[in-house]
Amino acid sequence: MKSKPGRRRIPILARARAKPLAETSRGEVLGGERTLVYDWNSTGALSGPPTGAVELDDETLRDGLQSPSALCPPVGKKIELLHHMEALGIDAADIGYPGAGPRALADVVALAEEIARSGLRIRPNCAARTVPTDVHPIAEAQQRSGTAIEASLFLGSSPIRQHTEGWDVDFLRRTAEEAVRLARSLGLEVMFVTEDTTRAHPDHLRALYTTAIEAGARRICLADTVGHVAPWGVQELVRFVRGVVAEAREPVKIDWHGHRDRGLGLANSLAAFSAGADQVHGCALGIGERVGNTELDLVLVNLKLAGAIDRDLTRLGEYCEKVSRATGVPIPPNYPVVGRDAFRTATGVHAAAVIKAYRKDDVKLANSVYSGVPSHLFGRDQVIEVGPMSGKSNVIYWLEKRGLAATDDLVERIFAAAKQSDRLLTEEELVALCGAVARAGSH
Repeated sequence: MKSKPGRRRIPILARARAKPLAETSRGEVLGGERTLVYDWNSTGALSGPPTGAVELDDETLRDGLQSPSALCPPVGKKIELLHHMEALGIDAADIGYPGAGPRALADVVALAEEIARSGLRIRPNCAARTVPTDVHPIAEAQQRSGTAIEASLFLGSSPIRQHTEGWDVDFLRRTAEEAVRLARSLGLEVMFVTEDTTRAHPDHLRALYTTAIEAGARRICLADTVGHVAPWGVQELVRFVRGVVAEAREPVKIDWHGHRDRGLGLANSLAAFSAGADQVHGCALGIGERVGNTELDLVLVNLKLAGAIDRDLTRLGEYCEKVSRATGVPIPPNYPVVGRDAFRTATGVHAAAVIKAYRKDDVKLANSVYSGVPSHLFGRDQVIEVGPMSGKSNVIYWLEKRGLAATDDLVERIFAAAKQSDRLLTEEELVALCGAVARAGSH
């Protein structure tokens, strides 16, 4: 039976110095003042946000680069991105696929050496098929760099893949066991990854995970390789796998690796955490094969807003911009939080509410009254612009922000121009209108 929806009121911005949302404990009423936000996220059939420790594995430098539109950046750029991951508190990073060839191996060695040289806390891992020709290069990279590297050994698991490849479950079990034992004999820690987990039979998954754990894998990964599953399916799957791990009686962690083919990558990753997954994988900006992987930046945002993590994310936009430049994948203007339009508005009603909040000298209120994401937590601010949907308050605010007198003539001229336009007025156009009024007044 479903439990009855509970009531939880989360007060934010109840006064000028109120805590931001992510810092406000659930149910807390700040100073007994009235609640400004009712949180419907506390109701519904799915489990709530994660309550224990959460870990994140950044796949940008491997799975992300499998995007058909992405460039493979030089190793210097990869090292720069690695440091940004560290600054954001990301726990692990897939630093490449050394079995792909000499360049891939050299880059993996350089990244692993940088982790050791700079004393980074981030844990490196590398992807590999369950074949010796992929496992040995990871061991070589570990030996050359002097840095422990986890081997992420992946193997198809679904009936459709078995049918296509001509495999059976006995073959899969033998392959998994041999690969994991080989990696362990070479001194590698192992994450065993079942590809297409979300379309695999539970009996097959139980057999494969049990075999891998008995062979020495201490992390198993559930991969939604083709973006098939929905959030409620994720929770059923994670709960099932938790039972398999409990039966194994070994200290094994569970990872979730999602894709966005149905647009559910982010929701599925949050569902995995709430069902008990220990670590979630993703890529900056959601880049990756086909339509991409879970958007790791948005996982960070949502964990922050849920109170599951407490870290400085004001440089999140900088990281995403550097990934965009390094890979040649542009950030869409309407991309959440880090996109150009994320906190811009020229709509009169919306802008008026933001402006009223600023008039109260309450930046946090201004950053939240018309935004589900308090922009200051992520290094951003609300931006008020002027366009055909604007009111005069937009114009007055724009002028005052630039230290210009909001005279009736100037406000009317800009307002009229905005109403006749089919888009937002640019800074240059607004400045020109100010100049035209000034010149008219001098004659």
